[in-house]
Amino acid sequence: MDSVSILAEPQPADPAPPLPGPLPKPPRDQRLDAFRGLGMLIIFMAHAPGNPWNNWIPARFGFSSATELFVFCSGLASAMAFGSTFVKQGWFLGTARTLFRAWQVYWAHLGLFLALAALAVAVRNLTGSSAYFEEHIAPIAADPATALLGLVTLRWLPGYLDILPMYLVILGLIPLMMLARRQHSSLPFVLAGALYLSVWLFDLMLVGNPWTGFGWFFNPFAWQLIFFLGFGIGMGWIVTPALCQRPLLIASALFVLASAPLSFWGILNHAPALASLRELVLFGQEKTDLNILRIVHFAATAYLVLSAVAHWRIRLDGPVGRHVIKVGQQSLASFLLSLVVARIAGVGFEMTGGDATAAVLINLTGLGLVVAGAHLVGWFRSAPWSAPRRAGNLTDQ
Repeated sequence: MDSVSILAEPQPADPAPPLPGPLPKPPRDQRLDAFRGLGMLIIFMAHAPGNPWNNWIPARFGFSSATELFVFCSGLASAMAFGSTFVKQGWFLGTARTLFRAWQVYWAHLGLFLALAALAVAVRNLTGSSAYFEEHIAPIAADPATALLGLVTLRWLPGYLDILPMYLVILGLIPLMMLARRQHSSLPFVLAGALYLSVWLFDLMLVGNPWTGFGWFFNPFAWQLIFFLGFGIGMGWIVTPALCQRPLLIASALFVLASAPLSFWGILNHAPALASLRELVLFGQEKTDLNILRIVHFAATAYLVLSAVAHWRIRLDGPVGRHVIKVGQQSLASFLLSLVVARIAGVGFEMTGGDATAAVLINLTGLGLVVAGAHLVGWFRSAPWSAPRRAGNLTDQ
């Protein structure tokens, strides 16, 4: 009611107190969507075969990569999306909502395979290149029974299709962690730590290739640790240190700087001793099983970046930032589109032979398509057709 109508209407002497309504939803922290969107754009560049820009993504200068950012932010987002349901509606409905999201991700995974398989056939027919065909179609042609059964049961994860299945397993662990939290506040962390240690001590894994017995490229029992680090922060189970603390800034900066010469190809290619030291430090299947130093590097980098943007976080929604944020808001759709567009970009890189000008055009076009796709999905999800009809619109005949 505006001020004019208040003055026009008689008011009771003792108005009844208003009924309590739902508290306004706190504004969403744009940093989450901004960093998720940035991770999606980096994933596009990293997954385009032959992309020269892949040599200069942040992962080339440190132990961690955009995958850690993606999984950590997914944990934070899941705490906001599903954690509140567990708290407000109970464990059963919280589990139902989480499993429904897992159902969506499962079908997105199968749909992504079909899209990439069709693309592989189209690329072979148009260009004669059979690289994608051999990766996605050849196993089905050679052993269709094993391949198709493996595909739907997640026992066959073709290359390039390993992140969503990891996310599926981790989503399935959320109800277990919430149930554990009921028993003791520290039990979820004990379970997450036990799963992580089981990977390194007992080689806990899931089979991702029915012909060779190789495990998943991203072992979900290891990667759940960084997911639940984000989930725990989002749920308020973990208290994070204050930003911009000088001792933590110095320690984080020293660790990040020390990892750079052990990660940058421009140094490693000319320093065999450093390459050997890297293998010694990042022992084992350091990415598949998520070496602990990758987590430390991600945490140190995140602390430095968050401290750096602490004073201008309200300006993230700028001319460029708003598009990155939109990509982060439509994370699943952006991820699916980025992988398909990256494969198409890979064909372009192969045909242009690594030409620098072509690389700029292909990358900018690909990034633009991902951003445009996020805006389009956001428009559809806003359900513009449900808005009231504006005066002057033509009526249906």
